[in-house]
Amino acid sequence: MINSQGVILYGPPASGKDTVTAALTRLDAKYAQFTRLKVGTGKSDGYRMGAAEQLRELEAAGDVVYANARYGNTYAIDRPGLDDAFAAGVPVVHLGQVDGIRALVDGYPADWSVVLLWCPREVTEQRSAGRGDSDTAARLAAWDATREDLDAHPGMAWDLTVDTTAAAPQDAALLIDQLLAQRAGAASA
Repeated sequence: MINSQGVILYGPPASGKDTVTAALTRLDAKYAQFTRLKVGTGKSDGYRMGAAEQLRELEAAGDVVYANARYGNTYAIDRPGLDDAFAAGVPVVHLGQVDGIRALVDGYPADWSVVLLWCPREVTEQRSAGRGDSDTAARLAAWDATREDLDAHPGMAWDLTVDTTAAAPQDAALLIDQLLAQRAGAASA
């Protein structure tokens, strides 16, 4: 087993993945959001923008750990990107699909801590509108898909669950950091 730790943040849109990740990086510079490869259009901040040919080359080499399509784009978690992220510190991977969690945990050996960030649908709607998203309806459809995904996987085990309407981002970050410290201590014992 690799002695590298990584964090997977799972949750619907506007559940706080970006905000909690920012709080984690303020808490300790070892944390950094994993920048997925994005093929498509729209928001480029927080992504490594790529071309369809680049994605095909990664797929042909067996280097796509997980890919999904949403909002008319393809988002990929790739082995070379993960290698770089682990070399730099503790990657924080954002996911909205249980299949993505399983693909990552099974497909890239590391000590993954899986965290469920949750908020009610109406909070996603309020947060999305509040930050000026032009695609709030699509984000609500993604919230619905996330709820269905959770319902379809009732046995999914979470290392930590955080209600982001009750926990401040810095508190959630502290809980995640403590979880990783406990896991590291248990692994070295």
